[in-house]
Amino acid sequence: MTIFIALIRGINVGGKHKIKMADLKSLFEEMGLVRVETYIQSGNILFESDENEAMLRTSIEHEIEKNFKISTAVILRTASELERLIQDCPFSKQEIDDAVSLNMEGESLYVNLLSHFPDQEKIEYLNCFKSEKDDFRVINRDIYLLLNHSIRTSKLANNLQKLDIPSTMRNWKTLSKLLVLTKTRTNL
Repeated sequence: MTIFIALIRGINVGGKHKIKMADLKSLFEEMGLVRVETYIQSGNILFESDENEAMLRTSIEHEIEKNFKISTAVILRTASELERLIQDCPFSKQEIDDAVSLNMEGESLYVNLLSHFPDQEKIEYLNCFKSEKDDFRVINRDIYLLLNHSIRTSKLANNLQKLDIPSTMRNWKTLSKLLVLTKTRTNL
């Protein structure tokens, strides 16, 4: 079976689209997914399945809407894709350390996980929002963001929705912890 990580967009953020993780875990189990585990309240679920990604994503989105009345995007990555995402970080340790030292308002390194690869012209559009405070790199279906200030005030982050691709954002600490959780499964 393949280990998947489901990253659900926009649940339990700012008091909106509330779903208890225990309820989400139960839903995944009722769908026949196995070894279901949630991580923090922002919609991160590890599970195992033999189904393909497209079918799983469609099924999960449908069941969330049916059971919780929330229409949202679900982004899936396999454990190996998540490991590659972490390994492929395009920013150097020095660049990250510099951003962290300047950013007193939260995290500095984020990844916007996309359902599919963006069109080149849309990536070029994002270049308009690069600055000393906002930098990004695109690798596969992921956009790595390095911010020297709050993500809430980032023009780059605020324009990602113009890619018109289902996506969700996670900070580096969350993604790193999810990778650790996938590793504990493979070591059982």
